[in-house]
Amino acid sequence: MRAGAKIRWYGRRVAAPHSAIIRYTGRHLGFLAGLMVAGVTIGIAYRYLIDPLEQRTLPNYIRSSIHAIGLAYSGWAVHLAFVSATRSRLGSALRRLPLAVEFAIKALTMTSVLTIVAIGLEFVLYPGSPGRAWFVDSLPRIVLIAFNVSALVGAIFELRRLVGGRVLGSFLLGTYHRPKREERIVMFLDIRSSTALAERMGEVRVHDLITEFFFDIDQPIVEHGGEVHAYVGDAVIITWPLSDEPERNARVLQCFYAAEDRMAGLALSYTREFGVAPRFCAGVHAGPVVVSECGDAKRQIAYFGDTMNVAARLCDHCKAADESLVVSADLLHRAALPPGLVVGTPTSVALRGRQASVKTHAVHRTAELA
Repeated sequence: MRAGAKIRWYGRRVAAPHSAIIRYTGRHLGFLAGLMVAGVTIGIAYRYLIDPLEQRTLPNYIRSSIHAIGLAYSGWAVHLAFVSATRSRLGSALRRLPLAVEFAIKALTMTSVLTIVAIGLEFVLYPGSPGRAWFVDSLPRIVLIAFNVSALVGAIFELRRLVGGRVLGSFLLGTYHRPKREERIVMFLDIRSSTALAERMGEVRVHDLITEFFFDIDQPIVEHGGEVHAYVGDAVIITWPLSDEPERNARVLQCFYAAEDRMAGLALSYTREFGVAPRFCAGVHAGPVVVSECGDAKRQIAYFGDTMNVAARLCDHCKAADESLVVSADLLHRAALPPGLVVGTPTSVALRGRQASVKTHAVHRTAELA
């Protein structure tokens, strides 16, 4: 364990300098490059297949490519606007709608934007005003092509949102048709006293609170490279690949406290809406996990092994010991401790259903960051 390693820390007093849009765009630079290539390809193909021979000149091919790129990025911008609005009132209203209605609203919005952009680019790229024939013949065709491409991309992103990007890729590539052994970090993060909350608030109301909680901690999870494996009742299972780089393995610790900061900032909002701000704890372990596809009518990627069991038991131990974060020594030996955190004295914990005890540490913030 390397104490004092330099790690970018999103603590309570240090905020990330980039906006959510910039971070989201940064995670999809490869996709944006591919979108540009697709735009050029579609623009050239459109000019070659639709226009007469005399119009297939190099300047016109360039104009068509720019036109297609502009439409493609405009479609992406609409998608990005909806992504950035997920935590606004608009985003909250859209989430309450059936998925088909939400997708239809986004599609209609995208069609409107693409129509405006297509007309604007026509005026910019071609001298003189476009004639009536262009509005009657070309504009509907251009918007239809751009909309179909944008809708396809939007559908892919919605599918990724439903099942997770890594899971979707694994299904498509058949990565886990046969069981594979991987080294992973596993965090079980659980809301405290959820049973008591259900008795006091009612099951439906506490379900609303848990759903909102899962939504609000999603951003810190994504920003710190975590992958949500499953939601189980009032708990969420999050995983990271176990790396040879101690700094990367420390992301799980940063993630927990970034989620804690996030919820601290939303405490008043939760208190107004639900009468209570949720508190949570987590257990973290690292080691081998067997990953495989399971099921037929409902297929999913399942994780098996002692690592999963130990992480779950450590989360239970958190509640019994009244700690917020308990981490196994196996992980801490392979992680750099971020600045602002301290590790408690080692404790050997006997876990239910496991003969061998596990050496653990409680992790806390230092006094100046608490």
